[in-house]
Amino acid sequence: MVTAGGAIPDYARAFQDQMQEMLLRTQKALALTIDADDAKVGQTPKDTVWERGRARLYHYRPRTERRVTTPLLLVHSLISKPYILDLYPGGSFTEFLLGEGFDVYLLDWGTPTEDDRLLTLESYTQKLLPAAVRRVAHDSPNGRTSLLGYCMGGLLATLYTALHPRAPLDAVACLTTPVDFSRMGLFSTWTDKRYFDVDALVDRTGNIPPEMLRRSFTMLKPASEFSPVRYITLWQNILNDRYVEQYRAFNKWSNEHIPFPGECFRQVTKELQWGNKLIKDELVLGGKPVRLSAIKRPFLHVVARRDHIVPLASAEPLVAMVGSTDKKQIILEGGHVGIVAGRGAARDLWPAVASWLSERASPLPDGGVK
Repeated sequence: MVTAGGAIPDYARAFQDQMQEMLLRTQKALALTIDADDAKVGQTPKDTVWERGRARLYHYRPRTERRVTTPLLLVHSLISKPYILDLYPGGSFTEFLLGEGFDVYLLDWGTPTEDDRLLTLESYTQKLLPAAVRRVAHDSPNGRTSLLGYCMGGLLATLYTALHPRAPLDAVACLTTPVDFSRMGLFSTWTDKRYFDVDALVDRTGNIPPEMLRRSFTMLKPASEFSPVRYITLWQNILNDRYVEQYRAFNKWSNEHIPFPGECFRQVTKELQWGNKLIKDELVLGGKPVRLSAIKRPFLHVVARRDHIVPLASAEPLVAMVGSTDKKQIILEGGHVGIVAGRGAARDLWPAVASWLSERASPLPDGGVK
């Protein structure tokens, strides 16, 4: 409606603005649906410096002058892709560490094929991880490195450190790492040996299919995948390009699981889920007993109070079992993924871990600066 003077009434203009905004929101939502898997992730520049089988060791290119003498080796899980630690520009833990002056490496286990079905915990903790640590230490100005493991990557880093007490490590930091497998919530229920035939599964499938893994994680919080709150929040923020970028990156990562090597899955199920041998001090790998009390390096464990994947009750006993006198546990509010890459991660986890690690970096042999 136009008045006699040719002006559009305020209510008509407001309605027109609302319709234009609704059209723009709809266009953005459709674009997000069409390009759901096209998120740009893992963009921090890096170079491959070592490889063995499917495993790759990446060295990130520096963003600033190195201020922390000891390099940091990131160790990821076996069931998902490691770019959760380098999610998107401005929302990347790796990018943050580089900005703090760390020299950062990442051990990417790669996507297993049928040829990898026989990999075991020994393969990772006594062959691949030791080789990667040696490579990083060789390139290090002080001949040492530190480890930062996330989830099962933290478990592998912990097992490695316990099995190699003389490894050239300055410090070990773990994020949301399980140790008491009797307290793994629904995972413990689903893998109950009275009902779960792990031998039949592994013998038939070889590697555990990624879709099976993805569904198991979805079933931990089945309502969340279809929660109207999730989509209402997205709709409310659909014009916020930064929010949409984070949503797309998270969505891509959470749906991009990889196969779990069959023999390792069989071993984890029997030795850890059923036997709970790590917390009982009964785990043996490659003929060597795994004693968490043998870990004497400075040790940090960050756990999440609302973690539905590695419940607090499963993760919390780890620090007490470690033999180091310099050890610390930090409990953060949030969930398994949110504390590492959520909107609060840059405020809570990233600076706390960076500060703890930098304070434990060894000086250069001659006391100089490289």
